Amino acid sequence: MSSKRIVLQVSDTIGKVTAEYNVPPNATCLLTLAHGAGAGMDHSFMVSLSGSLSAAGIGTMRFNFPFAENKKGRPDTPAVAHQTIEAAIMKAHDLFPDLPLFASGKSFGGRMSSQYLATHPDTGVKGIVFYGFPLHPAGKPSIDRAEHLKEIKVPMLFLQGTKDTLAQWELIAEVCGSLKKAKLVKLEGADHSFKAGKQDTMSMLVKATAEWVGKMGKK
Repeated sequence: MSSKRIVLQVSDTIGKVTAEYNVPPNATCLLTLAHGAGAGMDHSFMVSLSGSLSAAGIGTMRFNFPFAENKKGRPDTPAVAHQTIEAAIMKAHDLFPDLPLFASGKSFGGRMSSQYLATHPDTGVKGIVFYGFPLHPAGKPSIDRAEHLKEIKVPMLFLQGTKDTLAQWELIAEVCGSLKKAKLVKLEGADHSFKAGKQDTMSMLVKATAEWVGKMGKK
């Protein structure tokens, strides 16, 4: 297994962040894996997801956003987040040029990745995986945050829990139904952290991801 922690140069003004790639010898593709607003790349969910995807033959490159790198509580502005995602995508292409590349992210990380892809269609990314798209703030149902998804040219996979307070099920289903390139996978009873009683939601996430990227990688 090829797993290594590296330094990612975002820009002269923003500086550097930590990244880590975990790429198994039998890797069929690579995912940039952006973390959420509440924790960095070493959060237990991110580490577990990376390891589980690796076991399924999917490489990942986790990375910190600058706010997490510098231990600041407030998430970065979209402009800074987009530059960080761009740096991760470019580094992934440089290190593993032969692997099909997908973008992915948990919550905030997924939304920032999709915002970036909406305005940068020529990144060489084959698709994007959302591990819980944050459609609206808790208790404030809305679909405004989904507007940019209409501009994305690559396929999208939404992995969503039915009890996610940041994406009311009826609304996320409506959004995905309106997007020709979107696939929505329902995790019954799961919340925004993918907790659903005693269900092994991690294996569900990995299985759905593996099946989808397998199909997309052949296109």
